[in-house]
Amino acid sequence: MIPSVKIATWNVNGLRARLGFLCHWLDARQPDIVGLQELKLDDAEFPHDEIRAAGYHAALFGQKGWNGVAVLTRDPATVVQRGLPGQEGFGSRLITVTVGDLSFTTVYCPNGKSVEHDDYPRKLEWFESLTAYFVDAHDASQPTILCGDFNIVPAPIDSWNEEAMHGRIFHTDAERERYQRLHTWGFTDLYRHYLPDTQFFSWWDYRAGAFHRNHGLRIDLILGTVPVVERVRHVEVDRDYRKKKEGLTASDHAPVIAELE
Repeated sequence: MIPSVKIATWNVNGLRARLGFLCHWLDARQPDIVGLQELKLDDAEFPHDEIRAAGYHAALFGQKGWNGVAVLTRDPATVVQRGLPGQEGFGSRLITVTVGDLSFTTVYCPNGKSVEHDDYPRKLEWFESLTAYFVDAHDASQPTILCGDFNIVPAPIDSWNEEAMHGRIFHTDAERERYQRLHTWGFTDLYRHYLPDTQFFSWWDYRAGAFHRNHGLRIDLILGTVPVVERVRHVEVDRDYRKKKEGLTASDHAPVIAELE
């Protein structure tokens, strides 16, 4: 595994609209490996020249106007999997690469819309397939990262208003139970491992002053297996990059960063 590494996950909410902002962040934070979600462009439209100029190679699984995931790395990565097996109908939501002996997967998990919507049971099935993918194709004893926008609030502490929202989308027992199966397989939430009792969010709605009122959710996660967890030295939500920078508009998600020694 890479001797020391800074990894991150970020739902950019449209790369075409956020490219300048992303490059600003890459220059400021200098991560080594980044999982990006919600690109909203296909492979042919990806801005490889700008990303290379920033010092990165990109492995991607795009989708025009919707979904899309990518991994940025300092050196070229080896693509292992594009798309979640059995869940092709939900679009471009998963890519797995290897960097050295590290397996790195980023995901943009389905939203589900509401518990009454047809997408909700499909979301639960998608998470079942995600766990099956790791059971079938990965070894929990090896250094493995799964990161992305999970569209699930893992626990009450991760919601600004669990009392009002429990049972609603992102906050249901069924969603949380599917998410916990990933932990049963061998993953640990790096943020919660590093800061077990700290409430901090990664997503705030653009509307109703949610960011300034801190009405947010923690739905952007970095999970790691034991060989990763043993090397964690710092984890943070980069809240400063939920704010505008030099006239550039931020995503509604903040990056999450983990530093491994």
